[in-house]
Amino acid sequence: MENARTIDFYWEVGSTNSYFALHLLRPIAERHGAAIRYIPINLGHVFRHHNYVLMEEPAAKIANRIRDLERWAEHYDLPFRLPTMFPIKTSRAQRGAIAMRNWGREEAFIDAIFAAYWERDDASIQHYAGLRGIAEALGVDPDDFEAAAESDESRAALIEATDGALARGVFGAPTMVIGDEIFWGKDRMDFVERALTWS
Repeated sequence: MENARTIDFYWEVGSTNSYFALHLLRPIAERHGAAIRYIPINLGHVFRHHNYVLMEEPAAKIANRIRDLERWAEHYDLPFRLPTMFPIKTSRAQRGAIAMRNWGREEAFIDAIFAAYWERDDASIQHYAGLRGIAEALGVDPDDFEAAAESDESRAALIEATDGALARGVFGAPTMVIGDEIFWGKDRMDFVERALTWS
C-alpha cells in the first residue's frame, strides 16, 4: 500500500476541474498534515487511451458544465473565467512543471500557469513565449528553463508519469490517489478528507 499521508495529485493545466481541485485540495492536506505530490500527465493521451472525446458530449451537457463552473467559482470565491481559446496545447507547460523541480519551483510554477490561463485568459502558456516569462518571474533563467523542459529527461518523465497514471487506473484529471484509493474530480474532496481522517 502506498503512503496514506501522501496525496498523489494527477493534474493537467488544460483541465478546468484541475484548476478548482488545485485550490480545494491544499487546505485539506494542510489540515491533515499530508503532503501533495504533483504529477503532471498528458491528458490527451489518457483520453485517447480510454476512447473519450470531451467535445463530443451532448451540447446540453456542455452548456450545463459551463454554468456549473461559474457556480463553483462563485461558491469558492475564485477568480475563474472561461478562456477565449479552448482547448490549448499543454505539453510544454506540463514538461515545464517537471523542469521546475530542478530549481524547487514546481508548485509556484503550477500556480502561475493555472492563474494565467484560467484567471487571466492567457493562452500564451501553450508556447515558450509565455512560459519563459513565468520562469523569469520565478527567478529561473528562461533559457535554462526552456532547455530543461525540452530535455529528453523531462519528455521521458511526462511519458512515465502518464503511463504510470494509466497503470493505476487514472482516466481523467484531476485525480487524487491516497493509498490504494482513487478519487476523481473536483467534487470528491469530502471523500479525500475522509480518507485522510481514517488513515
